[in-house]
Amino acid sequence: MPEGDTIFRTARSLGRALAGKPITAFRSTYPLLTRYDDGTPLAGQVVNGVEARGKWLLMHFSGGATLATHMLMSGSWHIYRHGEPWQQPRVHMRIAIENSDYIAVGFRVPVAEMHTAQSLARDRRIPRAEIDVLSAGFDAEAAAARVLAYTKEEIADVLLRQDVTAGVGNVFKSEICFVCGVHPFCWVADLRPGQVRALIAAAQRLIGTNVLEDSDASIVTYGGRKRRTTSESNPGANLWVYGRAGEPCRRCGERIRRRIQGPNARVTFWCAACQPMPDSTGVDG
Repeated sequence: MPEGDTIFRTARSLGRALAGKPITAFRSTYPLLTRYDDGTPLAGQVVNGVEARGKWLLMHFSGGATLATHMLMSGSWHIYRHGEPWQQPRVHMRIAIENSDYIAVGFRVPVAEMHTAQSLARDRRIPRAEIDVLSAGFDAEAAAARVLAYTKEEIADVLLRQDVTAGVGNVFKSEICFVCGVHPFCWVADLRPGQVRALIAAAQRLIGTNVLEDSDASIVTYGGRKRRTTSESNPGANLWVYGRAGEPCRRCGERIRRRIQGPNARVTFWCAACQPMPDSTGVDG
């Protein structure tokens, strides 16, 4: 599933291609979107901006509506110039938005909804802007307080909660815990407030590093960029622990471990030597 960095870069690219320009055509295979377009045509409206909210992407139109999409595991947005061949079959197109320069195509987007300002504010699935770790208005102290409220939950599961730290996904969850030396299965109650603040700071830093501008500031399509949390120049050493079960820790050489975690059975990776389990939990690391 795309994490906050991917959605942020996608929103930035879509904004560069679409914002401030009149829409010339809108198409969708989703009846609710086409019904909305029939009643309130998007052609002729302007895209005011494209925003990332955690794992949600919001496209704001000048008529007052907002298109909210969530990629889940299968969806992606691509941007093409007119006449340029598409990288996926047209049968996978779910949404297409055109202007005089570009076509933005949502392929296999599983969740797509049209919102008013009021319905967007009411929708509890879509995090508020200030909860997104990449938001300029993100409040780190408030985020730490939200984490500390889940005393009897495992820290890695809490970091995945989009109403706590929107934008953190399964890869970053493991990487954040590693760089902070925190065992992903320890209870929040066993962490000091300073440790939780360090986790929040690491989330901002690691995810933020992965949305730094490309050197040419070009308009790019979704994907195509390898996530990095280490400072290694070797592209094969881009992550500390995620996906490296059985391999040696890059810091100490201990074997990286892997275990399914939480009610959603998400996979977690960690180094037992660099991330010792607090004694008070009594849980085998």
